[in-house]
Order: sequence, then structure tokens, then C-alpha cells
Amino acid sequence: MAPARLWQQAEGALVLLAVLAALWHLGLPVPVWGAVLIFFAPDLSFAGYAFGPRIGAIAYNSVHLYGFGITVAAVGLVSGLPVLTACGALWAAHAGFDRMLGYGLKLPTAFQDTHLGRIGRRPGQR
Repeated sequence: MAPARLWQQAEGALVLLAVLAALWHLGLPVPVWGAVLIFFAPDLSFAGYAFGPRIGAIAYNSVHLYGFGITVAAVGLVSGLPVLTACGALWAAHAGFDRMLGYGLKLPTAFQDTHLGRIGRRPGQR
């Protein structure tokens, strides 16, 4: 495994743990089941792949950037909306979770092609 990939996976784990620790410390303004739904909500962006790999990559990447979740959380903080702050934080945590598992931002060629390398099985592998 390439050192850059390991660093990005470690960074993802740190982002995930930092956000979860902050939410634990500050208190979660939604029920746990709601937090789980919000955490996995960015994966709904997979629906963009129904329109081809280029549109799918744009849809996926737009909500799997750390900056997206951080921006939403910042808007929530400035607006005094703790639920929006939690949503943004959980989306940033989701991006960290994906990076930790080795799922990178998608390339426009295919769902399996990411900035961290190809994911999934190669054709002919079992």
C-alpha cells in the first residue's frame, strides 16, 4: 500500500474520531438513530451514478469533501442552529470514515476509480 494512501486513511480516522469526540463532549442535538441516518446520508449521492460516471463522481465528491461538512457545520454555528451544526459535523465525519476505509474521491471514469486507487475486485478475481 502506498504511503500517501496510508496517511490519508490515518487522516480520515483522525477526522472521524475528532468529530465524534466533539459531538460526544458538546452533546448531540438529535437522537442517536437520527445521527446514524445523518451520518450515512452522504451515500445517497450514489444516485448520481444513474446519470453516468461523470455526473455520479460530481454528485459523490460534492458531499464527500471535508469542506462540505465543515461549511454546513459553520453555517449552523453562525446561525445558531445546533441540528445543522451536527449535520455538517456528521457529514465531515462520514468523509473521514470513508477515507479511513480507503474509499477516495471518485474519478469520472468509473465508480471504482478513486484518488486513493481502485476499489473493489479486479475483473476475474474472486
